[in-house]
Amino acid sequence: MLNGLFPRTPLLTGGDAEARRRELGDYFLSTFDRYERLFETLAGRRAFLERPIALRHPLIFYLGHTATFFVNKLVLAGLLTERINPQFESLFAVGVDEMSWDDLDDSHYEWPSVDEVMAYRAKVREVTARLIETAPLVLPIDWDHPWWAIVMCIEHERIHLETSSVLIRQHDLEHVRPHPAWQPCRKSGAAPQNQLVAIPAGQVRLGKERSAADYGWDNEYRVREADIAAFQASRHLVSNGEFLDFLRADGYANDAHWEAEGLAWKNYAGAAHPTFWKNHGDTWRLRLMTEEVEMPWDWPVEVNYHEAKAFCNWKRALSGQAVRLPTEDEWYRLRDLAGLAEIASDRTAAANIHLDHHASPCPVGEFRHGELYDVIGNVWQWTETPIYPLPGFEVHPLYDDFTTPTFDGRHNLIKGGSWISCGNEALRSARYAFRRHFFQHAGFRYVVAQEPVGIPASQYETDKALAEYAEFHYGDEYFGVANFPQTLAAIAIRAMVNKPARRALDIGCASGRATFELAQHFDHVTGIDFSARLIGSGVQLAAQGVLRYTLADEGKLVSYKERTLAALDLDEVKHKVDFFQGDACNLKPLLTGYDLILAANLIDRLYSPRKFLCDVHERLNPGGILLIASPYTWLEEHTRSDEWIGGFKKNAENHTTLDGLKELLGAHFRLIQAPLEVPFVIRETRRKFQHSLSEVTLWERIS
Repeated sequence: MLNGLFPRTPLLTGGDAEARRRELGDYFLSTFDRYERLFETLAGRRAFLERPIALRHPLIFYLGHTATFFVNKLVLAGLLTERINPQFESLFAVGVDEMSWDDLDDSHYEWPSVDEVMAYRAKVREVTARLIETAPLVLPIDWDHPWWAIVMCIEHERIHLETSSVLIRQHDLEHVRPHPAWQPCRKSGAAPQNQLVAIPAGQVRLGKERSAADYGWDNEYRVREADIAAFQASRHLVSNGEFLDFLRADGYANDAHWEAEGLAWKNYAGAAHPTFWKNHGDTWRLRLMTEEVEMPWDWPVEVNYHEAKAFCNWKRALSGQAVRLPTEDEWYRLRDLAGLAEIASDRTAAANIHLDHHASPCPVGEFRHGELYDVIGNVWQWTETPIYPLPGFEVHPLYDDFTTPTFDGRHNLIKGGSWISCGNEALRSARYAFRRHFFQHAGFRYVVAQEPVGIPASQYETDKALAEYAEFHYGDEYFGVANFPQTLAAIAIRAMVNKPARRALDIGCASGRATFELAQHFDHVTGIDFSARLIGSGVQLAAQGVLRYTLADEGKLVSYKERTLAALDLDEVKHKVDFFQGDACNLKPLLTGYDLILAANLIDRLYSPRKFLCDVHERLNPGGILLIASPYTWLEEHTRSDEWIGGFKKNAENHTTLDGLKELLGAHFRLIQAPLEVPFVIRETRRKFQHSLSEVTLWERIS
């Protein structure tokens, strides 16, 4: 660790692969160790097992989550061939991303002990460090490089270093303890008088090219330019002292200052002051990560978007000026005018960022950036801009739901980073967004601008792949070929004659049509797919009964489609289905006890179809039915050839996928009818279609 500084996100280019290998090794170890030191601030077993807030898992989950992320992603990338602890790698895989402030998660989990999780982390540390030391490395490491997964995992843990620190800050004081590695700033004084600074018009450039030398998340790639009209910006971040004026003016009590969504949150939460302010009679104190301190009035106030917006509305009414939060574009204009370069790797940052100074905010007048202070660092800064995809946005296949679930108009961008933001978070190109009611180490500065706030379109129904799947599942029939998911569901239901029809599993459900169709016969149906983007269509239909999307006709011409469950005679069964993201090769233990499992066009897209087929009987009740449909399109890009179960020569003879199915399923199933050929058609444009055949086999569990 150079000069004792927490290592910066490394460059992924250059000519010396061995030097880059050593740098990445240090980057991994320093991150992994620093993350564990964060959890040393927790005092006792209850601190790990009790939730800091109802909307999140207990902290034991986050201690395990980042380690399992390494294993799950490195397996997907083909860098690891074996799992370390499949139970943990399922249990700790998916966190809680609440959709609203009242979206309480009442799930109950049997969490392992802290010692067990730490022992698991030690194994992950050893395996990953050895991988970095020994795996072949050719530079540059780009989006398609196997080592991209390694950097992704490290940057993911750095994100959770910050988000976990917020959860620790929200924990009861009895559950935390001060720690020498996490010492806050001890400097405070009177809050400075904030002033407006004139910002001239100019142009900004957002995003980064694929050829960039450092790591980026999917939403950062591609480039957009924007012309920015002149505006004014507050010299300082809004301090606790400045925000106190809003509080004393009954800002929380006066509903007129609050947007409709913010008012609903305020009333539900009973908010009467910033959440980290603690009222002790006639005095205010501030909750930091591991302690309470006398209120530092010159530190930045930390609030959610709704509170920041209400403050701006109050100031607008008070001053008569067009006060609001900056847009993402305007924040980039501030950064460019401040002349800020990326944080250097060999010297301390000139901002309260990257853990270079304090484990807390510090006074808003500490770090000057041109005419402004704290353009980066100290606390994140809320913007008016909901996150949106840059032109040409693509998801990374290893993490297809990093950003896409946030393209909903409800996640606003925060810019600039906080005292703990590090790695990719501290780069100019970073684009992170949170629900507007969310608490992060986030505050705000305000601007005065006549320019109206443009809200970029962020809905995802125009994505070509999603639209094609939506049409495949819920759209028109083409060339007289019946709807494929509906046909498979009908075949499955016919096979269930005189059998129980309590629970069914649609694994690889994609957009979910078969899930709904099966619910016409079964008491309850669960749809599982690896892609959170795809199941979003099913979730939306179950919640709203309607799905809208655009279909490519030719060139830039599109047609607009609206599909409803009512029109498909499926509205009455939507209460009988649910959808979850999951890995077919590593399903959660609770997904068992089914009378039917449907696996449609799945096995030739799995990284380990053998594992799925060898384990699937454990999910079925005796006498239950397994329906497998597949066109047997074996491709190296989805499945390594040594994992194929057919489509090759064996003992000099043709070995088909059906042969492989019989071998792998024979111990626990019997084939109950001859294979069927079921056609399906996928529309790409108005004049281009894929016409394929899927072989359907039905298997009854016998043991």
